[in-house]
Amino acid sequence: MDNGQLRINNGQLKMLYNPQMKGAYNFVPGVMGLVLVLICAMMTSVSIVREKEMGTMEVLLVSPVKPIYIILAKITPYFALSIVNLTTILLLSVFVLGVPISGSLFLLILLSLLFIFVGLSLGVLVSNVVETQVAAMLISAVVMMMPTMLLSGMMFPIESMPKILQWISVVPPNRWYVEGVIKIMIMGVDAKFVLKEFAILSVMAVILLTVSLKKFKIRMG
Repeated sequence: MDNGQLRINNGQLKMLYNPQMKGAYNFVPGVMGLVLVLICAMMTSVSIVREKEMGTMEVLLVSPVKPIYIILAKITPYFALSIVNLTTILLLSVFVLGVPISGSLFLLILLSLLFIFVGLSLGVLVSNVVETQVAAMLISAVVMMMPTMLLSGMMFPIESMPKILQWISVVPPNRWYVEGVIKIMIMGVDAKFVLKEFAILSVMAVILLTVSLKKFKIRMG
């Protein structure tokens, strides 16, 4: 029997992708998603809301600058910071924890950049619907942190969850990112096997950015 993780051959159980049973193979993908969502979503939402509280955002709202440019300007520093964090995590994973990148490094980086964009769009959306930094932190913690740890497969295998939680787990973007990282980094699969994860994260990015832009325009009006 071969389910992608285990193979039973002549009564012997064999691990295909983690024969040494190293714990780092299991938690590194989850930690990558957790760190990136912290930087992208929580810090982005809190920083934008802080400007709203200070009144500097009102100056931008009355300027002739298009909303899309304002949003892009706000998320660019955190995009760069997330790339630095991603690089640091990958270096630590490979050279300190001994977790190899079995698949394409380019594919892994591309998936990570897409996930970073999803997280930034989510942070902008949160900043558009709240007025205080405390509210932004609470929403970020409840909406992003808890699902990241509980429903992404980071702590518990999704297959062992009750059906209702398995259905809910399709909503957080972290689940698809973690699954994609496992396939690329641990399993070393080709690009065709992660098309679903790329497609879902792309749709989420477009929807979140569109809704954020629409909310921003409404606020300007």
